[in-house]
Amino acid sequence: MQEPATDDPLPSPGESLPLAAPSPPVLPEGTAIPGDGPIVAREIGPTEPEGRDAVPEPARPVSPKRILVNVSDPEETRIAVVEDGKVEEIYFERAAEKKYLGNIYKGRVTNLEPAIQAAFVDLGIGRNGFLHASDVLPSYAGATSIPLDRLSERPNGKRLKIQELLANGQDVLVQITKDSIGAKGPTITTYVSLPGQYLVLMPGIARYGVSKRIEDRQQRAKLRESLFRLAPPSGMGYIVRTAGQDRDPGDIERDMAHITAVWNDVRDKVRLTAAPALLYQETDMVIRVLRDLLAADIDEILIDDRDVWERAREFLSGAVPELAGRVQLYEAALPLFTKYGIEEEIEKIYNRKIPLPSGGYLVIEQTEALVAIDVNSGRYRDEEDLEATALKINLEAAQEIARQLRLRDLGGVIVNDFIDMEVEKNRKELERAMVAALRRDRAKCWVSKISRFGIIEMTRQRVRPSFERANYEPCQHCRGTGVVKTVRSVGIKLLRQLRAHLAQKKRSAIEVVVHPNVLQYLVNQHRRQIAQLEDESSRTISLKSNTEFEPDQVLIRSR
Repeated sequence: MQEPATDDPLPSPGESLPLAAPSPPVLPEGTAIPGDGPIVAREIGPTEPEGRDAVPEPARPVSPKRILVNVSDPEETRIAVVEDGKVEEIYFERAAEKKYLGNIYKGRVTNLEPAIQAAFVDLGIGRNGFLHASDVLPSYAGATSIPLDRLSERPNGKRLKIQELLANGQDVLVQITKDSIGAKGPTITTYVSLPGQYLVLMPGIARYGVSKRIEDRQQRAKLRESLFRLAPPSGMGYIVRTAGQDRDPGDIERDMAHITAVWNDVRDKVRLTAAPALLYQETDMVIRVLRDLLAADIDEILIDDRDVWERAREFLSGAVPELAGRVQLYEAALPLFTKYGIEEEIEKIYNRKIPLPSGGYLVIEQTEALVAIDVNSGRYRDEEDLEATALKINLEAAQEIARQLRLRDLGGVIVNDFIDMEVEKNRKELERAMVAALRRDRAKCWVSKISRFGIIEMTRQRVRPSFERANYEPCQHCRGTGVVKTVRSVGIKLLRQLRAHLAQKKRSAIEVVVHPNVLQYLVNQHRRQIAQLEDESSRTISLKSNTEFEPDQVLIRSR
C-alpha cells in the first residue's frame, strides 16, 4: 500500500502536498542488466532514508536567495526561486487553465479494471480519475460507503486486489495527486492529506512524524515529544513540517486545531453531498508556494502586485512572523523578471543544447515516457588526460542535470549518458555527486548506480506536464519529429505518386498542387520526365504552387 512519506510537500509547479502517488518503478537491490554490472536503485530526495549512508545535502552558498513573484499579468502567475544569480526553480499557473492538483473529491467508481488493478472514478470534472489498488486504503474492503470513522484501520496484512477493495457504483473519498497529462486523466489516491502552516494532517495513517528535512536529531526528538503531548485526535496522523521547528507548542496546537477543523468540514460534506462533488480546494499558487518553500534561508521575496503583496504579508504574519518583513513590493517601471534576468533564463529552458561552465554541453531529448540526456565534452581540453577531462565535465553535468530537471519539471524515466570513465574511484565520485545534486529536488527521485557504459538511470516524480509540454505544441510542419522531408525527397515521391495516379485515372487532365519550393525543384530538375509522362498517358499535367502548403504536402487531382 502506498503511503505518504513523512516529509514536507513536494511542489512541482503548482504542487502543494506530498500526496500519495503510485511509486515510479524502482530497480530491486542488485538487479542486473544482461552483460552489465549490478544496478542498485536508491531513492533520493525527501524520502532518502536517514543513517550513515544518507548523502548530506550540499552546503548552500552565501549569496542572496530570492523568491520573485510575477503577477502583473492577470493571465499568468509566475514564481522563480533565484540563488547565486541562477534560476533554480520556476512555477507558473494560467488563469484560463483549471488546476485540480491537491483537491479532495467525493467520487464514484465507474469501472473496475482487474487486468491493471485499477479503478476509474467519476470526479465531476469531465475526466475520470485513475485509482490504483496500491492507493486504496484497506479499510475500504467490505465497505459499502466511505469508511470515515475507520479510515486508518488495517483489517489484515494481506495485499488486496482492486475487486476486493471496491465495487462499481461505490463512493470513495479521493485526492488528486497528478494532474491530467495528455490523454491521461488525473491520478488519485484515497490517502488524503491536508496541509497546515506547521503540520500536515493524514486522516488515513495513524502515525506521527517529523519532516526529514529537519536534520538535527535533538530538534526532531523535541518535535516528536511536543506532538505526542498535544494528543492528536485518534486515528489520524500528523507530520511536523520544516516551518514547525522552533515554533512554540501553542502555535503548533493552533495549527492542529485549524487543519482538524478543515478535516471535520470535509467529513460533514461527505455525509451531506452526493457524488461526484468537490469537498476541498487547494489555495492559490502564490500562498501555496510560499507555504511550501519559505524557510529561514530566503533573504527576500519580491512581489510586483500590491494586492498579492498584502495577501502574502498577511499570510506570513500568521505563519512565520519573523519572515514577514522580507516580503517586499516591487514597484519599479522595469518588469521584475526582466530586471533579474528571469525572462532570458526561461527562454533557455526550451533549448535542446545546454552549455556547461568549462565548455562542455548537455543535449536533452524528451519523449512521451522517457527523457534522454547526453553529456558531451565539446571543446574542453584543459586537463592532462581524457580521464581527468571526463571527470570534470561529468561533475559539472551532474549539477546542471539536477537543475534542468527542476526547471523543466521533467519526470518519468530519465537516462543520463555521461562521458565514459575507466577509473572506479572517479565513477563512484560521479555517483555521489549525482545523488547530492538530486537531494535539492523537492520531487521524489530514484537513481541507479552507473553502468559500465557510463549511464545513470533514474526516475523522477511526475505530477503535471513538463514546462515545455505546457508551453509548446508540436510543429505543424514536422508534427513533432523535428525534421521535414527535403525538397528532393518530396519531388521524387511525387513523381511515383503521379505515375500511379495516371495508371488508375482516365480523365484528360491532372492538376498537381505543391509547396513553391517543390514546384521550383520539379520545373528545374524534372521538366523532361513530366513531359514524357504526358506523352505516354496522352493527358495534360499542370503544376501549381500554394504558399499555405506544408513543405511535404502534395495534392493530385483529376479534372
